[in-house]
Amino acid sequence: MERPAWAPPGIDISVPSVSRIYDYYLGGSHNFEVDRQAARRAMEFMPGLPKIMQANRAFMRRAVRHAVAEGITQFLDIGSGIPTFGNVHEVARAATPEARVVYVDHDPVAVAHSRAVLAGDDRTDVVAADLRKPQDILAAPEARRLLDLDRPVALMLVAVLHFLEDADQPYAAVAELRDALAPGSMLILSHASYEGIPLSEEVAAGTVGVYRDIRNPLVMRGHEEITGFFDGFELLDPGLVSMPDWRPDRTGPLAEGETPEDPYAFSGFGGVGRKA
Repeated sequence: MERPAWAPPGIDISVPSVSRIYDYYLGGSHNFEVDRQAARRAMEFMPGLPKIMQANRAFMRRAVRHAVAEGITQFLDIGSGIPTFGNVHEVARAATPEARVVYVDHDPVAVAHSRAVLAGDDRTDVVAADLRKPQDILAAPEARRLLDLDRPVALMLVAVLHFLEDADQPYAAVAELRDALAPGSMLILSHASYEGIPLSEEVAAGTVGVYRDIRNPLVMRGHEEITGFFDGFELLDPGLVSMPDWRPDRTGPLAEGETPEDPYAFSGFGGVGRKA
């Protein structure tokens, strides 16, 4: 297997990566054949996976714009993946030139590519760290340089917590990050769930099996379980909802010739909370 020039040395390009699979769903080019094969296997069970990822990205962009409108200019994006068009720093910077963004990921390809994209931008940086170890993130020099934790921060956990099993203590990790943030900070979160998927749970479980086979278990949590991540945050209207339903850009009826949202887009949940 030929190693692309953009692939950092030392990584095993024969092993699929969650962030590179996600990049493939979004139409990106920073993925290997092994990632594409895993993605195609998952789509055999759930063909609407790209639509779910697109809805997730659209939710993220609306939530970032809302945070900026509420006066937040600092963003900590954990599980950020491989930068694609319309990433957090681009959305936030379009709303305010003061935006500072720290990306965090544990995938070497995501980290290396992020550093290449962000080179020369002194208001953004990337940390190689894992959500399971919040202190490593908070103590990272890049985070300490860019983030003033005495002021509100938007903590972004978008499509990442469903890759943490209960044994990884995801609620404790979120609580540790929450406790480090100033009052007025926000939690922007999305999470996969069987709820809302236009398939039977038995069929959708085939996709979960693909992720388990590549040693990246996908944990499908219910609405109540996901709401638990907002402990210590006040959920903002409209609460924890399907991603297209979180403050959609269009609120009126469909225009002539406009098609309704793909049913797969309503899979899983997204929400935003504010720390009192």
